[in-house]
Amino acid sequence: MPGSTTAATAWFTLRRRITIYPPEPAGRPGVCAVCRGPARSGYARCYQCAQHDLLGPGLLADAVVPVSYAVKGTAFAASLWRYKSWRWPDPAARTSLLALLLTFLHDHGRCVWRHAGMPAPARLAVVPTGCGRPGPHPLLEMAAPYLRLPVTRLVIRPGEQGRDPNPDRFTAERTGPGASVLLLDDSWVSGASAQSAAAALKHAGARHVAVVVLGYQLYEIKKEPTGVHINPVPSERAALQLRAANVF
Repeated sequence: MPGSTTAATAWFTLRRRITIYPPEPAGRPGVCAVCRGPARSGYARCYQCAQHDLLGPGLLADAVVPVSYAVKGTAFAASLWRYKSWRWPDPAARTSLLALLLTFLHDHGRCVWRHAGMPAPARLAVVPTGCGRPGPHPLLEMAAPYLRLPVTRLVIRPGEQGRDPNPDRFTAERTGPGASVLLLDDSWVSGASAQSAAAALKHAGARHVAVVVLGYQLYEIKKEPTGVHINPVPSERAALQLRAANVF
């Protein structure tokens, strides 16, 4: 049918406009089964994802799916901060990230819902910025008109900013009992904010939460004979130590 052909052409065009660094498959040795980041040999999860258990039983996201690695120094990693710049948001970055998100959900959304053990989401939420930025989140402004899902708003509690998992960091509007929520985040470093937001949504009545992250922040990816070696973005403390040693 002409309409179907036009739609297929549009999706094909969008796919050609995006460049991603596909995450390593979950379950591969050295890859975290939750976030697809690096995990120590012999461990199924990375240290950060193991720490998320502190949020409490049944409060973690049912699935975490990064769309791409965001490798330090790449145009994609730069787009993740340029698109939401307070003073000069980059329209090109917004367009490319929106194309990436919509294409991923079109092509892989059903797999995400199945992985989370939930039906197609009935509500949409976005992880707030750590600084408590006023007004709608840029990612919500971009995605909501296209996803057309009722929005459940998350707000950071005064004084609860931080980098550790915290079930009280955010307040969430009531989702309605048993709701399935698509929770979007633009960047994943430790995952504490996304998992804290998932906990808030479940406290507000959500039964299932699927987290889709545009970019998992990485310092580097190395292709080695034994496989792919991925280095996370250093923690703030480690980064200061590395800079003091003139590593970067």
